[in-house]
Amino acid sequence: MKLSNKPADRFDWTLAFILLLFCIISLFAIASAQTTGRHPTNFVLSQVQWYVIGSIIVAMAMYFEPEQYKKVSWYLYGFGVFLLVFLHFAPAEIAEARLGAKRWLNLPVIGTIQPSEFIKTFFILGMARLVSKHNEVIEDRTLKTDFQLLGKILFVLVVPLIFIMEQPDLGTSLVFLSITAAVILVAGISWKILLPLFTAGATAGIGLLWMALYAQDFMEDVLGFDRYQFKRVYSWLDPYSYPSDEGYNLITAMTAIGSGGMSGKGFQGREVYIPENHTDFIFSVIGEEYGFIGSCIVISLFFILIYHLTKIALELKDLFSLYVCTGVIAMITFHVFENIGMSIQLLPITGIPLPFISYGGSSLMSNMLAIGLIFSMKFHHRTYMFGTDDDEE
Repeated sequence: MKLSNKPADRFDWTLAFILLLFCIISLFAIASAQTTGRHPTNFVLSQVQWYVIGSIIVAMAMYFEPEQYKKVSWYLYGFGVFLLVFLHFAPAEIAEARLGAKRWLNLPVIGTIQPSEFIKTFFILGMARLVSKHNEVIEDRTLKTDFQLLGKILFVLVVPLIFIMEQPDLGTSLVFLSITAAVILVAGISWKILLPLFTAGATAGIGLLWMALYAQDFMEDVLGFDRYQFKRVYSWLDPYSYPSDEGYNLITAMTAIGSGGMSGKGFQGREVYIPENHTDFIFSVIGEEYGFIGSCIVISLFFILIYHLTKIALELKDLFSLYVCTGVIAMITFHVFENIGMSIQLLPITGIPLPFISYGGSSLMSNMLAIGLIFSMKFHHRTYMFGTDDDEE
């Protein structure tokens, strides 16, 4: 059976509808979060503005074909690294520091942006270009060629990771590691290499956690960790020992979610105050006002999104498009698990926003650009299929 080649038929209406639902949830949650009047900015109107701009970004991203993204992927990756380098050396009037972290650029006309958010998507494009090119050139896979590919991947990872950890930004660093791990898993590298690699990674993670608890001086003097990072581990494991310091946000977030019960307190029925709950802790607002049922609906919607993106990835025949989809799926999945996990003490607090729901222009623009790439892969993938069918006829 021959399918229609009309643009409307090739557009992913299911993905667009999912984004619309996220937009509605985001606006309701942010409206509830801003009932205290502590901020002069109307975050709901700002979020509407960001969603409108994000929709334009999706439309523009969908216009270009995957082959065009493949050609400019290194330029975008290089531009992202340039932004990180510029942020590192920029003077204080341009590079804004908040709570000891230097992560934002104040640019004329554009306003405040967070470069590390945008380079996530640029990094995915560069990684997809690297792996797809390698696998297209190397026909006979050996352990030597797999080690070569792994070395290239790690080099592309390390360059931006150094500047991100220097900010410092542990959460974004973990996002980069999750994207890299996902791409490595589908890159076709032998399990004789992957099994020891991931075992070593897990061992290193457990070792760092142990040292954070029992060898703080070694981590601070030798490994260069900051003392505040240890407090985040301690407050995660025992927040009630730090009720007015690092553990305050976690305690109030869990209190808010727990007080929501099964069905919640209703729209703007929030009683527990959490600083910046319209950004990183937006899930606590959802949990308090809409309870267990509302929280499950939001989590289920994320699972539907990830499932839908996975279906798209499995349909794609082009390696570059496949790796792009893999990176986007890994990025969104890690964000969701980390953000929700840190709100319920399942994972340590790292300051990662909840995709498409938390307030924030840089985060939403980055995610919409990533989703725009998925729209493009799906839209133009079908174009190629029909073109082939017509040629055969």
